[in-house]
Amino acid sequence: MTLKNGKQYEDSIRNMNMQIYMFGEKVENPVDNPILRPSLNSVKATYELAQLPEYEDLMTTQSSLTGEKINRFTNIHKNVDDLVKKVKMQRLLGQKTASCFQRCVGMDAFNSVYSTTFEIDKSHKTDYFDRFVNFMKYVQEEDLTVDGAMTDPKGDRSLSPSKQSDPDLYLRVVERREDGVVVRGAKVHQTGICNSHEVLVMPTIAMSPEDKDYAIAFSVPVDTEGIIMIIGRQSCDTRKLENSSLDVGNSQYGGVEALTVFDNVFVPNERIFLNGETEFAGMMVERFAGYHRQSYGGCKVGVGDVLIGAAALAAEYNGAQKASHIKDKLIEMTHLNETLYSCGIACSAEGHRTESGNYIIDLLLANVCKQNVTRFPYEIARIAEDIAGGLMVTAPSEKDLKAPVIGEYINKYLQGVNGVSVEDRLKVLRLIENLTLGTAAVGYRTESMHGAGSPQAQRIMIARQGNINSKKEIAKAIAKIQK
Repeated sequence: MTLKNGKQYEDSIRNMNMQIYMFGEKVENPVDNPILRPSLNSVKATYELAQLPEYEDLMTTQSSLTGEKINRFTNIHKNVDDLVKKVKMQRLLGQKTASCFQRCVGMDAFNSVYSTTFEIDKSHKTDYFDRFVNFMKYVQEEDLTVDGAMTDPKGDRSLSPSKQSDPDLYLRVVERREDGVVVRGAKVHQTGICNSHEVLVMPTIAMSPEDKDYAIAFSVPVDTEGIIMIIGRQSCDTRKLENSSLDVGNSQYGGVEALTVFDNVFVPNERIFLNGETEFAGMMVERFAGYHRQSYGGCKVGVGDVLIGAAALAAEYNGAQKASHIKDKLIEMTHLNETLYSCGIACSAEGHRTESGNYIIDLLLANVCKQNVTRFPYEIARIAEDIAGGLMVTAPSEKDLKAPVIGEYINKYLQGVNGVSVEDRLKVLRLIENLTLGTAAVGYRTESMHGAGSPQAQRIMIARQGNINSKKEIAKAIAKIQK
């Protein structure tokens, strides 16, 4: 098998035995859980679209490892075209789901680990690269969803991993065996892990020699003994239990995050891709961060397209679409959204080949892309809320709308323009609410700030990559300064 269809993906997750907890109780059937199901549907869409001829060019490609047709989410980037199509694919899926589709982190982890293991082997005569290539062939042949796990709890940020009062606040090796290692710790904010087949773990920061036990990268199935997922709370999440598609705003799709605990998890040697080579931890982190910051120039733009469309509909349903200030606000939203997309395309188009043969984006432009993402979606959301009006957060529920007595009042007094039902008007407002304040805000608004690193993390990289000294030299040349 190379390409799974949606049903095959769903069945494969259903057959796993994951340890998932939510609201203090174990989730026995995550696939059909009403709170978790929309997030699975988002991942399922990445399989379904890959089956459609009209999206084949974006959703699939030829593997450089096997020569077979694969889902682009399992691809090792072969050229600049792959980097550009990645961003276009992500925009498409953002438009289709209006949420996080959860496979980007794994794809970005693949490419960072691929090139880094090649350079580790070159320096240390290890065999991590061959191990990882074998792992990737398995991922591609089975069309797996892989969770990329980088972020540790970190505890006291002023202290290195080995200096923490609790040594488990960064994931670490606690036992070394002839056949592998045992790890303990946790990874936070794990997007889509309960909808994944494997988890690919990486270190979260650059490390010094005393942090050797923390310099570990590996992959294991998510239902491996000792892996426990604790689902994160989202705003308005229990609306999904009310059997109201209107009140949810986006009832079909969603995202999910989890605190993921590794309680003495065994990792066999063939699945270890970094083990104590501390000087390469920073390279792996930096490359992953660059790829993932590129991703935001696609996925957030696609969701932004949905939000802009919803705001335009809200204005139309209010009878305000011809007002000059509404037109100007929609132009501003579009300008900001396309600027984000431009950054995603630019850092891809300026990509280059690594020593391993795969392609990496321009790191400076990728960090500029993500720095803009920490700002522009907030403004896009603010303008959408402005256009939508206060009814977005004061509207009665669907049950009220359909109640025998009070429903008549709602239909009478919440009517907008003629020809548009109150129900349709409220559906659009709830969609805007979902994208800016509700469950989708996790994957759009707030994640725009903290996903792929905080704004300061990008600024640090911009400072490193900006090459101020060379700019000073070209200024001196123009000014004819000799010193």
